[in-house]
Amino acid sequence: MKVEQIYTGCLAQGAYYIVSNGEAAIIDPLREVQPYIDRAEYDGVKIKYIFETHFHADFVSGHLTLAEKTGADIIYGPTAQTNFNAIIAKDNQSFKLGDVTLKVLHTPGHTMESMTILLLDEQGKEHAIFSGDTLFLGDVGRPDLAQKATSLTQDELAGLLFESLRNKIMILPDDVIVYPGHGAGSACGKNMMKETVDTLGHQKEINYALRADMTKAEFIKEVTDGLLPPPAYFPQNVKMNKEGYENIDLILSHGDKPLTAKEFKQLAEQHDALVLDVRDPEEFSKVHIPGSVFIGINGNFAPWVGTLIKDVKQPILLVSPKGKEKETVTRLARVGFDKTLGYLGGGLTAWQEEGYETDSIMSVSAETVAQQFKNDITIFDVRTLTEYQSEHVENAINIPLSDINDQMATFKAQEDNFYVHCKSGYRSMIAASILKARGIHNLYDINGGFQALAQTNVPKTEFVCPTTLT
Repeated sequence: MKVEQIYTGCLAQGAYYIVSNGEAAIIDPLREVQPYIDRAEYDGVKIKYIFETHFHADFVSGHLTLAEKTGADIIYGPTAQTNFNAIIAKDNQSFKLGDVTLKVLHTPGHTMESMTILLLDEQGKEHAIFSGDTLFLGDVGRPDLAQKATSLTQDELAGLLFESLRNKIMILPDDVIVYPGHGAGSACGKNMMKETVDTLGHQKEINYALRADMTKAEFIKEVTDGLLPPPAYFPQNVKMNKEGYENIDLILSHGDKPLTAKEFKQLAEQHDALVLDVRDPEEFSKVHIPGSVFIGINGNFAPWVGTLIKDVKQPILLVSPKGKEKETVTRLARVGFDKTLGYLGGGLTAWQEEGYETDSIMSVSAETVAQQFKNDITIFDVRTLTEYQSEHVENAINIPLSDINDQMATFKAQEDNFYVHCKSGYRSMIAASILKARGIHNLYDINGGFQALAQTNVPKTEFVCPTTLT
């Protein structure tokens, strides 16, 4: 038996590859499935099953393409309804994989069809659970995402999650390995650990949601407290996972293609396309296409795309670092953005050689801000509320990046120049690009963000440990 976690950092997502005696199962695959097929061919095994722990909201899964290419059966938990052929498993139903067994435990709460998969080894001993979004390390799945698909309230779903954890998972032996669906950085929970594998016994000791003396009322209150609104793309990804989607090979065929500057400009006008610039923040700041939006490929790319671009059907044209074009199209498709029309061949150099207009972001050092602070300047802090509450520049206004599209009136009301910062510069450059694209130009990005400001004498609030604010 072999169990391999295939972790994708930009989505904080874990897929799993299980092999026993010539047969393989894939749990929660990403949309680009060729790596799983290549791995199975290298190992000389046949992919027999594709398990989906639930209908994912934060990414488009690869179940349909993988099943088409391998003939493997797709398996969902009880109550799931799909527009394609799938096995809808019963609670406690077992599936033989070589010499091991995969047992379905129905664990509703995050969603109604959510299941945890229990792996029994060759001797029938409980070896591991693949908990999807039911149990994370340090946290549990948020119970607010499935409200539109059921008549249950957020609190009622949380109550179901409480029962699932205590009646199906916490009764398992402490040495059972926990393989979660996500880790720190995912929007599917709020308190996840950076580690991606643990034992159930250790989680019982440290996970607030698994306290042995916890009442259901306490669980509901603590699990639902402080939940941020889910990104706009979540329902659209659920719909694609339920109803189907294009093969990613087709997405790549029309998205991963170079365009001349003239073709690029023409397509942008014809399709009202968003020009998405994924280069480094420093490069974007120096020169970019007017109206383009920056979300760097080297940051938390896909989740920010999904949070800030409201419609997955939005046509997109790319400005990308050389050699990163295919990766960018792939990572967009992972979260359902399938309408990439191509990329600017030759980059900004080709654009400038055609004589087309360019723009830039005005930047300023943290030291300059500190010197000007006494002049009653306006500073916007686009970090999260928790980061802001932990420590911030005195009188800075907090508008988290995730809320920027809804706060345009606040920025437009600023008649004088104002300053924008985040922690280090990635998020503030995203914010600055969105503001510029909306016609707001009287802004400065603070180089180095709060990390740089904290090294100056600019007045700051007293530090409060973030863990005390959750």
